[in-house]
Order: sequence, then structure tokens, then C-alpha cells
Amino acid sequence: MSEDGRTGPDPWSAAARSGDLLRERLGAHRCVVVLGSGWAPVAEQLGSVLATEPVETAGLAAPGVPGHSATVRSVDVDGVPTLVLAGRVHLYEGHAPSSVCHSVRAAVLSGCSTVVLTNAAGAVRPDLQVGRPVLVSDHLNLTGANPMVGAPPPGDPSERFVDLVDLYSAGRRAAVQQAVPGTPEGVYAGLLGGSYETPAEIRMLATMGADLVGMSTVLEAVAARHLGATVVGVSLVTNLAAGLQDRVAHSEVLEVAGASTDALVEVLRAAVATA
Repeated sequence: MSEDGRTGPDPWSAAARSGDLLRERLGAHRCVVVLGSGWAPVAEQLGSVLATEPVETAGLAAPGVPGHSATVRSVDVDGVPTLVLAGRVHLYEGHAPSSVCHSVRAAVLSGCSTVVLTNAAGAVRPDLQVGRPVLVSDHLNLTGANPMVGAPPPGDPSERFVDLVDLYSAGRRAAVQQAVPGTPEGVYAGLLGGSYETPAEIRMLATMGADLVGMSTVLEAVAARHLGATVVGVSLVTNLAAGLQDRVAHSEVLEVAGASTDALVEVLRAAVATA
């Protein structure tokens, strides 16, 4: 049984139950947006908020990290019914991979066919400007975990594995870049956390092809794609990575995120528009 008691030995049934609760309490939705560190204020500006629930009432785990909110909202984003999760849980908090992915799985099983995953990230590539949203084109899963480990999903044995060739939809990235010209893209390296990286680790990540680094997103992306959802990833560059600036602090991450709300809303509305 996981620490939060939600996923237990059968994460698939648990996610289905939470999906039913989301649909019962908040209605049907085509898209789910998961907000990263410091992104919570964005939820109020994405569109018309139709309803708000504490995450626990839908059987979801409450985030425990500053900058994440324990609410789920039903939002009309330019005519697209959208669930907005104003926070997430992380591996470094002691959660199992199935718990980290539980909310996204529940949202997809409730009917969401598009998953927009956001995060606060450090820039490994120096030309990526602090305060700028970046589309995730691919990822490096360096967390040491994978949501597909453990009991296979029920049903078709072919669903045991998932193809990640087009994990972060190229078509959706192109649509966002057309709507918001100049939006850059890059490869996101997901690490376990909860320490920031050393300068040597950042040099290693750059050699491996990473442009961004953070502590979330990669497991949720795999879980969402496995269930057939279209995935869009958006990173907000909140700092230059270790060795590219003198120090890294979570308070600075939240400050940059709070000052970048308008740019975040513009990119997210474009990401949701094609859902």
C-alpha cells in the first residue's frame, strides 16, 4: 500500500475510481492541465472557473510542496472544458511512481484526451531566458523510476508497453508556436530531487542533450501517453542551472513564476485550444 493510501497494489482500479469521482463532481472535460511550482495563480486566468474542489474529494493526493495548491478546478478555456490541477506530488516527497501519476491517470480515465504538463525548470542551455515558457520536445527520464513498473494493466497484453516516439506531440507544439511565435522548445531532463544539481551534473546533462532540468513531469507524461492521451509539456525557465548562476533557491523559483503569469497563460491557452 502506498503512503497516501490511494493506489495500493492495483493503481489502475484506483485511478478509475478517482476518474469516476472527478466526472461526478466536476463534469466531463476534454483536457487536463497540471500546474507546476509557482503556477497556481495561472488557474484563475486561464478562463472562466466553473467549479472548484479540494483534491482529496476526488481521491487525489494533496501536494505538500510550497507553490503547489491542493485544488482541482473545472475551467472553460476558450470553449474547451478543462480540468486544472493546481499542484502535484513528487517522488522526492516519498511517493511511489504510481502515486505521482495517479492524478493524471484519473483525469485521462475521466475523459480527458489531452494532458498539458507544466513545470518550473532550470536552464541547462544558457540561451533559454529566465521567465520564458519553453515547449518540451522530448525528455530524459533520470529519476530511476517508471510508472510502467509493477502489475500490468488489465486487459490487452499489448498494453504492457508504451511507444514514446512522439511522446510530446509535434503537431501540438507546432500549433502553439504558430499561436505564440518565438516560443522555444527543448529537451527536459527529469531527476529525482529534492536537491538541486551540482555544476558537474549540469555539465553531464548538457553533454547528454538536455536543455532543461527539473524534478517532475516525466513519469506523468509516460503514464498519460500509455493511456492514449496527447501530451503537451511546458517548462517555465525559473533559473539558470547550477554553474551557470551562483545559487539556486526555491524562493527564487516561485518569485519568477509569479512574475511570468501573463506569458504562461498565453502559451497554456494555445496548448489547450486544440484539445
